Amino acid sequence: MPQIPVILRPFDFATASDAEYAALNRHFNRARAETLPDDPPTPLEETMARMRNVPPFVSLHPWAGWSAGGEEIVASLVASFLKTEENQHLLQFEINVDAEYRRRGVGRALLRLAADVARREERRLMMTGTDGAVPAGAAFLERIGAERGLEEHTNQLVLADLDAALLAQWQAEGLVRAAGFALVFWDGPYPEDQLAAIAALNEVMNTAPREKLDMEDMHFTPEHLRQMEQVMTAAGTQRWTLYVAEAQTGRFVGFTEVWWNPNRPLVVSQGGTGVFPEFRGRGLGRWMKAAMLDRVRKERPQAQFVRTGNADSNAAMLGINHALGFRPFRSHCVWQLETEKAAAYLAQLVPDGWGLA
Repeated sequence: MPQIPVILRPFDFATASDAEYAALNRHFNRARAETLPDDPPTPLEETMARMRNVPPFVSLHPWAGWSAGGEEIVASLVASFLKTEENQHLLQFEINVDAEYRRRGVGRALLRLAADVARREERRLMMTGTDGAVPAGAAFLERIGAERGLEEHTNQLVLADLDAALLAQWQAEGLVRAAGFALVFWDGPYPEDQLAAIAALNEVMNTAPREKLDMEDMHFTPEHLRQMEQVMTAAGTQRWTLYVAEAQTGRFVGFTEVWWNPNRPLVVSQGGTGVFPEFRGRGLGRWMKAAMLDRVRKERPQAQFVRTGNADSNAAMLGINHALGFRPFRSHCVWQLETEKAAAYLAQLVPDGWGLA
């Protein structure tokens, strides 16, 4: 078997030098350019801020594949798992290989490292995602026997095409159909006195379609939420959150949120949107989405697009988004692979220590 054309080494986010981070950022931006060719690259400072502020409940195991000269990172692996009570069977991983280094065994060598972490941590299932703009990723996973678990799209709204009259109509209908409920905006970090209630509200996202994915419901604690906020703040991302509350009880029954980063001023990212099942059918989702987009339109004049991710099977949310003008922008697939199946396959193809420094 020919020698692997890269040198694989662990990459320590906590202790990496500025030069090492610069090489990693260049590599990440080459991968980003394949999927988002019209978007600006991510600044080095933002990448460093994100990687150095990973929440403590996330266990990361990153590797870098260096070119023969040792100056450029041309491949990478980030294997991770959550140190939570749920999903202890699961390890997630992301592999990126520069285009000119593909089909040379680099991806397989990195996958073997991910499988080694999964076996060591007794994680029986490995999960990753691919983008339709890079068909090599899906082809690689199909060859090793991974299963398609969830088909989804990033859908995009062109703000210049947004129907202001429709936003006004949905907000007016919300006041009538959802009498007894109120909308509340929060900007930035969550209020301390509402943190437990917000953690409870985030449970609504467990009702989103998971299709074939072998995943358990997630239960984020107030501490988890604060740790995730630290990453957001360090990276310079600004968050707007809109909650709908039941006036009689004060209970939060639904929410929607968006993120904006000055490094990507043209794009607003739509985060989670959800309403608990027992409160659906009152137009709360349309009311929240219309109110949020109305604010984006008025207070983010530099923004041109809103992007959101939706499972292709999420008919209810897709109905709202399509009515607003969201259209498919990128396709994605989430794959799952049994750890032992991956390990058995790779043991035949990747010798021990192949490519390791």
